[in-house]
Order: sequence, then C-alpha cells, then structure tokens
Amino acid sequence: MKEVQHHYVTGNGINFHVVTAGPEDGRPVMLLHGFPDFWYGWNAQIAVLAEAGYRVIAPDLRGYNLTDKPKMVSDYKIDVLMEDVIALINAFGYDQVLLAAHDWGAAVAWWLVKHRPEYVERVVILNVPYPTFAKVALQRGLFIQLLKSWYIYFFQIPWLPEFLLRWSGRSMRRNPLVVSSHKDTFSADDLARYQAAWEKPGAWTAMLNWYRAALRTLALSDYPAEGSILVPTLILWGEQDIALDKRLAELSAKLCASSELVMYPEATHWVHHDVTEKVNQELLRFFR
Repeated sequence: MKEVQHHYVTGNGINFHVVTAGPEDGRPVMLLHGFPDFWYGWNAQIAVLAEAGYRVIAPDLRGYNLTDKPKMVSDYKIDVLMEDVIALINAFGYDQVLLAAHDWGAAVAWWLVKHRPEYVERVVILNVPYPTFAKVALQRGLFIQLLKSWYIYFFQIPWLPEFLLRWSGRSMRRNPLVVSSHKDTFSADDLARYQAAWEKPGAWTAMLNWYRAALRTLALSDYPAEGSILVPTLILWGEQDIALDKRLAELSAKLCASSELVMYPEATHWVHHDVTEKVNQELLRFFR
C-alpha cells in the first residue's frame, strides 16, 4: 500500500512496528489485530478509514511480524498487553482513540475498556467475547464452547505446537488461515505475506505465548457485571466462526451499558475479510 507510512516506536520496554495512514490531524483510529495476524490484516479497513479523514494507527502487536518478541510467557500477560496499547496511544501523542480490534486484539481491547476506559472513545469488537468467557460458558452450560477451545489447551505444550504450525503454515491446504475461513477469503498474495511474517525468528513461540499466558492468568479472573463497561461498544460477529459460539457475542454485549451487536450469518471468524464492505460501513457509521 503506497499510502501507508511505517514507523518504529518504543513503548512499554519494547520496539513496535506501526503502520499509519490518513491525515495527521484526523481523529485517531487504532486497529488491533489477532492471531496469527499482523497489521496487514486491516489492509481493506486502513484505506477506507484514511480516505474518510481518520488518522489510522495499525501496530504489529507484541510478538508479531516486525515488533519485538520477548521470550518469557509472563511477557504476554493481558495486563502487559493492555499497557502496550496505552504506550502506543501515548507515543503518538493522543489521550484517547477510537478502537477497532479482532481476535486477540479484541481481547486486549475488552480488557482496556473495562480497566482503563479513559483511553477509548468508542470500540468495535470483531469476533471475540470478553476474555474471561470460559467461566461464564461453564455457568451457562455452553459445553460446546469448551470443546471448541481445545486448541488453547494444546497450545500449552512446549515446542510441538510451534513445529506443527510452522509446518502447516507452509501448506496451502493446512494453513491456519485457510482452515478457519472460506476458500476465497485469502488470496495467494495474502498468504505469502502472512508466511513471511510467520517465518520471522521466534514468531510462532511469541504468538503462542499469548495463549500460554492467558490460560495461566485469565482462567481465575472475574467475569464483569452486566452493564459495567461504559465505553460505547459495537460488536461485529461472523456466525461461521469455527472456534467461538455466537452466544458468547450476546453475553458480551450485555456487559456494556451501551452496545450494538451485528451478526453476519455468511461470515467466518475473519469477518472483516469475508464481508469487507459491510464491516467498513459499520466502522464509518459507528465512529461518526
């Protein structure tokens, strides 16, 4: 993309690679990607938001692509990840941003709007429930969700998940993006870009450490009371998500004092790729 600028920013003790676009005096929108993504996953949204006059900030999050990859599992606790986002907001000179986030980035966004809401004007969450969902899933009898979450437990094993993901990432049929999406969601060029990011030294271990740290810390964390999240929230959810039950979106929406929930029956976990135009229009509407 010719219109984006690349930066390296220091914050919270590490160096981040960040892409920006749009007018420097535009309202800031920060885009947080998930697993196993990087800033490029927001490619279609960056262009539209920048054209609409927003200042778009899309970092490679801790452990991903060109951003530093600390080695300890404890370096990926959700409180640390939240502080990363705050550090990036401050590094670009803002007190508050509009926020859109997908997958693990959305888990961090949930944590931020609950614990440090002063940094977020409005938030759009894509296909991730509030991160302590396992507790409420048990309480509500959503045992199918616990079965769908099998991979989280598998990722706790040392070295084997890295080996298998590195191998599958090089296969067109077994690529983790391909198996979790529609057959036309990602182009060959997209997959080549992702594989280049995954081949960075230490990348798979760093990305998996998000899951390892989460299971050790989030499992015992409290689930918020209904209406306790005060930041206006829009949840966009692809119903064909192979890993997350759509009922979790409804439960998460109830945590917010002001929320909207938009479901896309035709979309997978990669909702902003599957129904790009619809997601872009919702972002523009909600941020306006």
